[in-house]
Amino acid sequence: MIRILFVCHGNICRSPMAEFCMKDLISRTEHADSFVIASAATSTEEIRGGIGNPVYPPARRELERHGISCEGKRAVLLEKSDYERYDLIIGMDRSNLRNMRRILGGDPEGKCRLLLDYTDSPGDIADPWYTGDFERTWDDILRGCTGLLGQLTRQ
Repeated sequence: MIRILFVCHGNICRSPMAEFCMKDLISRTEHADSFVIASAATSTEEIRGGIGNPVYPPARRELERHGISCEGKRAVLLEKSDYERYDLIIGMDRSNLRNMRRILGGDPEGKCRLLLDYTDSPGDIADPWYTGDFERTWDDILRGCTGLLGQLTRQ
């Protein structure tokens, strides 16, 4: 079983898009039962009174445009114990990566990576909360998830 946690700042745009994109890609393979996929936030901004906000409507609409539901997903906070729970902890940008390592207490096993590290053009996935470009974010996430799945299923 391969356990992957996608992480972004608030867990309402990029990381849930990656979570559900990856779940969709995996569901189309013979490896569907070999993965556990989830997502989390490095910030409490989208979590009030212990209850996380749902996926941001434009991100939800972008997923729906590709036939993918994120029904029931609410923001959750990355916890130090997630380091032991997951095999890979994938951030969307370098700021996420720094915050992930701070929250997790480091990365001694090299589990923390950026999603676009699994493509031919590594870098950050722009936050559509600020850019408003959810389609471009989707394209980057799809490239990253496709590359990640390809690497994991070749091993």
